[in-house]
Amino acid sequence: MNIIMLGAPGTGKGTVAGILQKKKGIKQIKTEDIFRKNIKEETELGKIADSYISKGQLVPDDITIGIVEKRLEEDDVKLGIILDGFPRTVVQAQELDKILAKKGQKVDLVINLVTPEEEIIERIVNRRVCSNSECKTVYNLILNPPKQEGICDKCGSKLIQRKDDNIETVKQRFNSYLEQTSPLIKYYEKQGNLYTAEVSKEINKLGKDVAEEIIEKFF
Repeated sequence: MNIIMLGAPGTGKGTVAGILQKKKGIKQIKTEDIFRKNIKEETELGKIADSYISKGQLVPDDITIGIVEKRLEEDDVKLGIILDGFPRTVVQAQELDKILAKKGQKVDLVINLVTPEEEIIERIVNRRVCSNSECKTVYNLILNPPKQEGICDKCGSKLIQRKDDNIETVKQRFNSYLEQTSPLIKYYEKQGNLYTAEVSKEINKLGKDVAEEIIEKFF
């Protein structure tokens, strides 16, 4: 099964995708991890990506599409994928359809997560990530804090705050999402494979709850 995660930054896409990967064995692919690896290694792609990401802007389509297509050729996604962070524009969605069509496949399910803007800002500025590249466990200082401050529960490595997890950048990313990515909702509505779910503490529903709903409904 090929699944796409939609939703503004901080809505819980990574949480839902992670649970589906663990319970259903479908490989989760996060484009931001691919970019961050290249940024850390200071590759040419990394330098270009960083010039956009650090400003809260989206990486241009041609760069993103190329790196995702290359990733989809690897063996670990032959049984299906969960794309987290791609596509982010209608152009990317159309290109993804073409890439999958060459393999005789299609997008089976699009999960659209919705969260109030104030909650998104609160979640992201309080987000901390394990510095161990083999772990990368994500915590939230309010909703899901580590047992020991600044230390990962799973591997004992130091927790860090990503440099783009600040109020100013979050607001820019949110506005970029509304302007450039929201049209994807209409695109997939027309295809009939869109499933929208609200993730909010106001209704006492978190990412893990949505993941369980999806497993029950679509698997």
